[in-house]
Amino acid sequence: MGNKNNAINYIEFPLVKNEETKQFYNQAFGWEFTQWGPKYLSFSGAGVDGGFNGEDDAGVTPPGVLVVLYANDLLKKCQEVENAGGKINKPIYGFPGGERFHFLDPNGNELAVWSE
Repeated sequence: MGNKNNAINYIEFPLVKNEETKQFYNQAFGWEFTQWGPKYLSFSGAGVDGGFNGEDDAGVTPPGVLVVLYANDLLKKCQEVENAGGKINKPIYGFPGGERFHFLDPNGNELAVWSE
């Protein structure tokens, strides 16, 4: 299908903890990783390609960009995130259109998961 003009093409997060990041996102969401040297990971299986970049030793500073993932079963996904080592920082709450929760990954990046 190729690249689409004016569409999100790639998402890049700061990388602090390499192995923990791979394990967390693989276990919680099934993402696959390619290691590009000691400080860069690319991922696939998330609906958009992306990576984790530790090359410039940039830390994670909130609030940053909030990436929101979708899950058919929000309660199950919340448990899977916790079981994989994620820290729930905003438990499930309602908003117009559904419910969601926020979590911190092993690097301290905040993401959310929502469901209808």
